[in-house]
Amino acid sequence: MSDDIEIDTDDLERRMEGAMASLKHEFGTLRTGRASASMVEPIMVDSYGSLVPINQVGTINVPEPRMVTVNVWDKGMINKVEKAIRESGLGINPQTNGPIIMLPIPELNEERRKELTKVAAQYAEHARVAVRNVRRDGMDQIKKAKGAGMSEDDVKFWEAEVEELTKKHIALVDKALEAKQAEIMQV
Repeated sequence: MSDDIEIDTDDLERRMEGAMASLKHEFGTLRTGRASASMVEPIMVDSYGSLVPINQVGTINVPEPRMVTVNVWDKGMINKVEKAIRESGLGINPQTNGPIIMLPIPELNEERRKELTKVAAQYAEHARVAVRNVRRDGMDQIKKAKGAGMSEDDVKFWEAEVEELTKKHIALVDKALEAKQAEIMQV
């Protein structure tokens, strides 16, 4: 009667991969012992009365493993960019050299590394919750399809498909967390 009812697993998988992409972005903002341009991306600068991302007022570079530089385009913005960096909570003291603001990345102490691994674990938990929410949406679709006449065999098949997707993505989250925590704890 209604063998044509299908669950859009591609959409579910796309949404789960979105949770992974978000997790990778959040991990990129965590400060490890290495410099990366993504660590300054969340910083907002007061530019002529409105807040804009730091990458819209200057060029961000990583010339060496423990240094990030911001080449500010408008010389009148240098002090505002410096202030935004100081107030960002990164714990970095900017040094100005003409239009270039240098951000030396200090070594992390053991205590700070442990704090960062906990933050990474929180980010990973948010990603797991997002994946489980997508799973719940998929199971709701299956329930509706069952109500619309989907056979028991099809219900079991689709439930297994959704479970498989969920397990795969949660394993990816766990693997990403493990790698990030190892990177943070590396001296």
